[in-house]
Amino acid sequence: MFMGSQIHSTAIVSPESNLGNQCKVGAYAIVEDGVTMGEKCDIEAHAVIKKGTVLGNDVRVGHFSVLGGDPQHLKFDRSIDSIVKVSNDVRIGEGVTIHRSMYANGVTKIGARCFLMGYCHVGHDGELGDEVILANGALLGGHVSVGDFTFIGGGAGIHQFIRIGAGAMIGGLAEVSRDVPPHVTVAGRNQSCGLNLTGIKRRKISEEETKALKYAYRQVLMKGGNPTEIATNCITEQIIKVSPKAKEFVEFFLTESRGFIRSRSLLVKS
Repeated sequence: MFMGSQIHSTAIVSPESNLGNQCKVGAYAIVEDGVTMGEKCDIEAHAVIKKGTVLGNDVRVGHFSVLGGDPQHLKFDRSIDSIVKVSNDVRIGEGVTIHRSMYANGVTKIGARCFLMGYCHVGHDGELGDEVILANGALLGGHVSVGDFTFIGGGAGIHQFIRIGAGAMIGGLAEVSRDVPPHVTVAGRNQSCGLNLTGIKRRKISEEETKALKYAYRQVLMKGGNPTEIATNCITEQIIKVSPKAKEFVEFFLTESRGFIRSRSLLVKS
């Protein structure tokens, strides 16, 4: 069960857990019953991996982090079995907390190649896509969904049940209580500051796609009015129909949960 793994003499590792080859468990770390780890995981000193947590390959968990803790919900039934599932090649900094689902057999998910920096938090039933970065102290409430390649700045607070589209960039200390469409930059309180052009360039999105995204952004977020109605009207326009990225952007507004962020330029005018 622990073949090829290095477990410090002061660590507590349940015999009911399952560690892959070449895992490391540091001093005073705790691995509870029913934990499953892939190969080459590194659990640093004083980290706690709680019951039922599933780690992929090459997952690094920093000092004093706690994975799989109970949801912070007043009506949560602790007898419920639910899990945290972390994909491959994820780095988790020191003091990070990730809470398990509040539903029976539910899952809080962390995608592949994510980087959760020190002291950030992912609430119960959250779902992070691949290559998401949470900077130090970023806080995600329960049921938050974050798309691939998104960056959330240090100290940012994300309200429960929020959707953040792929490729978005949330500024440090931002307060987000409305849905954030893909490829958008956010600062302050629910203020859109344009497209995340730096991220678009890094991901080598074509000039044609970028042009279409800019058009979609102007149409939906910079003209005022109801974004859902505007998106419904412009989704059939040719420039959007032929661009997967622009179509993704516009379609985001067709599913509304908590309303949407608004353009800073419109907020300043009002």
